[in-house]
Amino acid sequence: MIEDIFNDIISKFNERAQTDEKLKNELAGISKKVVIRLDDGRNFNFNLSDGKASELREGSIDGPDIEIESDEKTVEALYRREMRSMKALALKKVRIKGSFEDLLRLRKFF
Repeated sequence: MIEDIFNDIISKFNERAQTDEKLKNELAGISKKVVIRLDDGRNFNFNLSDGKASELREGSIDGPDIEIESDEKTVEALYRREMRSMKALALKKVRIKGSFEDLLRLRKFF
């Protein structure tokens, strides 16, 4: 299930954010609302604040700082490392709306 993949990604990101001083410093003072929109109409969201990502929730949110659009197949390929994140972006298999800084932060999820 895609929810399991997202939860595992968040869990690994949070573990890394606790142990990687560079990442911890990068996340200091950052607070972002993130929504993930899949092409089949499902939406998920989480918050990035206090140096970690919150639990994944189902549904959309108003006024997200970062919007990620993709399809389940691409997310699975990224998760399994069958596709690199920059290739997915170049092929427009993943679209991200947000600042360039946010884009750089999000690549740490994959």
